Amino acid sequence: MTNAPAAPRGRTPALMLGLATLGFAVNFWAWALLSPLGPRFKELLGLSAAQQALLVAVPVIVGSLGRIPVGALTDRFGGRVMFPLVSAAAIVPVLFIGVAGQTSLAALLTGGFFLGIGGTAFAVGVPFVNAWFPPHRRGLAVGIFGAGMGGTAVSALTTVPLVRTGGAATPFLITAAALAVYAVIAWLVLRDAPGRAVATQPLLTRMTDTLKLPITWQACVLYAVAFGGYVAFSVYLPAYLQTGYGLEQADAANRMAGFVVLAVLARPLGGWLSDRIGPVPVLTGTFLVVTVMAAIQALTPSLLPVGTIAFLTMAAALGAGSGATFALIARTAPPDKVGTVTGLVGAAGGLGGFVPPLVMGFIYGRLGSYGLGLGLLAVTGVLTLALTVTVVRAATTRPTTTRPGTPLTADRTR
Repeated sequence: MTNAPAAPRGRTPALMLGLATLGFAVNFWAWALLSPLGPRFKELLGLSAAQQALLVAVPVIVGSLGRIPVGALTDRFGGRVMFPLVSAAAIVPVLFIGVAGQTSLAALLTGGFFLGIGGTAFAVGVPFVNAWFPPHRRGLAVGIFGAGMGGTAVSALTTVPLVRTGGAATPFLITAAALAVYAVIAWLVLRDAPGRAVATQPLLTRMTDTLKLPITWQACVLYAVAFGGYVAFSVYLPAYLQTGYGLEQADAANRMAGFVVLAVLARPLGGWLSDRIGPVPVLTGTFLVVTVMAAIQALTPSLLPVGTIAFLTMAAALGAGSGATFALIARTAPPDKVGTVTGLVGAAGGLGGFVPPLVMGFIYGRLGSYGLGLGLLAVTGVLTLALTVTVVRAATTRPTTTRPGTPLTADRTR
């Protein structure tokens, strides 16, 4: 086994992972600023339910789709450039909304569109972290980085209280300051891994080649269900609990926060287990759990204890499945295309979270019950489980000697 190039002085993989995770959390904090304030804007501006939903959805959609070009750019320029750039760019819409963008729906939508920049940080961090760690440790490392999605919980817990105590601009000014501090620290401290694979092909060529990789579409499906399920429940669970079980708004919000925290904590666990036993067994187990728990909840059991157990178990499974999906990417994607694959997969996960709430709302409006919607989730779990144990398993066991430079080939040096 050849020795890896020495890391830059004072730069260790742990430090780089910690700074990347912090940057992910801060950018996701900014990305999620509008969602907690949706009811306030609805009241102040007289928005309809559809307009409120659009206001909340715009940053998420833009942030999800924006991961595609940002991931490809990270393959070319590295996280050393892209992390400070994305963080600095996100400051502009945050300040705009905080200072001048809360007077009309048009201004909020404009600010929200560019606020989506913060959501692209995910596509920067995965290839950056991936390059700093050997194949047998990438699952845990990328899983720890993925826990930075907890930045959305920071926004959910602090935005409304800050508005009440300090005024409408306060959470935006604080978040902009945090982004600025992080951008400076990232520029001064972050360094790309020694010997990282640098993409040299034109962007369009790399995108085309990436779309031809089996891992790209396989991981898109897996992540759309795993992370998409997490996003869907984090968005829709309060409404489900209030409508289906008659909970008060505060109680429903607290239970949603518990769901989010458990999913965030389970994500590194999914990566760690993938390092130990492989990502396919972990994904098999998580989608099996999601299928069973969704089928149980489709019967609308009592919230205590069965419903609570079902939702929290699903939260852990969805978080672990999200971590295992990127452990799979770390093992199978060509090193110079990890960012491009991550961008496409991340977009699929973000967009996948917005289909289930629409379906759930439509079904409840027609039938007065959420049972069929959760039954469809169970069916989706079965189909994803079948994909995992057949196509995905076959792809990960296929010999890789014809693809020089892939992580799997490097894994033989362990």
